[in-house]
Amino acid sequence: MAKAFVFLALFALQAHALSPKYVTCQLQKPEGISPLLGCPEGTLYVSPTDSTADFTSVQDAVLSLPETGSATILIGEGQYFEAVNVSRIGPLTLLGQLNAETAFDPAGNASTRNLVQIWNNKYVLTGMDDAQSAVLTVAPSFSGALIGAGTNGAPLQPLFGNTDFKAYNLDFENLAANYSISQALVTDISYANASFYGCSFASYQDTWYTGRNASTYVVDSIIFGQTDYLFGFGTAWFQSITLANRACGGGIVAWKGTNLTAAPGNRYGAYISDSRIIRSPDANATATTYESCWLGRPWNDLATTVYLRTYMDDSIQPAGFEPFDSARPVIANTTYYAEYDSYGPGANTSARVSIEHILDTPEAQNFTIEGVFLEKPQWIDYEYVF
Repeated sequence: MAKAFVFLALFALQAHALSPKYVTCQLQKPEGISPLLGCPEGTLYVSPTDSTADFTSVQDAVLSLPETGSATILIGEGQYFEAVNVSRIGPLTLLGQLNAETAFDPAGNASTRNLVQIWNNKYVLTGMDDAQSAVLTVAPSFSGALIGAGTNGAPLQPLFGNTDFKAYNLDFENLAANYSISQALVTDISYANASFYGCSFASYQDTWYTGRNASTYVVDSIIFGQTDYLFGFGTAWFQSITLANRACGGGIVAWKGTNLTAAPGNRYGAYISDSRIIRSPDANATATTYESCWLGRPWNDLATTVYLRTYMDDSIQPAGFEPFDSARPVIANTTYYAEYDSYGPGANTSARVSIEHILDTPEAQNFTIEGVFLEKPQWIDYEYVF
């Protein structure tokens, strides 16, 4: 027991570097110490190799939980080939295990620090809904997870799922995808509140989806993609993330909205703050498809996308935003596109489309977490510092 107390004390002073609440739980323990030391009471432990684990599959651990009540799952180092589906209402936190020697490296990020990879290789075939390819689904039901087609998407569902889903230091990847295949999602977050800390998400087309009536927050994370790889129907705030372009196709962001009569209480839109857009390290340096990246295109005429204080590399098209396709060749004036204080080679706003709003400082101050979500969300971990 004395050895355990020494371990806890050793890292308590460093907890500010990750999640003060969970970092001691996340750190791999020396031999002879329970992997659950420092974890919330009742935490389940998943590992593909540790015989003391409660489960070898993340999905099996999720399915074992009751519908209500807070729950925490610690996921041990390893590769998990599965799809994770969270339909429970009660708060759920997934924690990726970390190595104590690399967790606090100031030069580290989600690509170098994380030890847990959850992946699948499903992609969208004829007759499938996009949602059926997702690696991680947080939605109250199959119907609630559906994305649907066209500008209106799947029918609105009269339900809501997880009120507080959190994930820390996990890598999610759809390995089916490349630039020649169809949609292959990583996330489908619908009718739920979800936040992610120090994670990565990798695919090509349609990597990230925030669905109907969903609210999502992503911080200190990396998202890899090519075509419309941030897309959605809900409200999504991306804080201090890296958007890593594997190539260019469509827009980085493809969003849609609807009137508040159809879905009240949802402001809609994608908001990217204090972030950067770069060529992905695994992008083909000679590919011509990398030379014309658009910041976004409107999935329907009520789309909203806002970039705040974001670095843009030289791949960004001078016009910034483009129409969705030849069937809708004009960006409607009901679409809201905006930038504030962009910088970098692709940040010259002088040639942007006329429909876009180049915000001044007072206007930009309207775009805050509280303003976008219409409240200060209690499901966000504001103590996470990086």
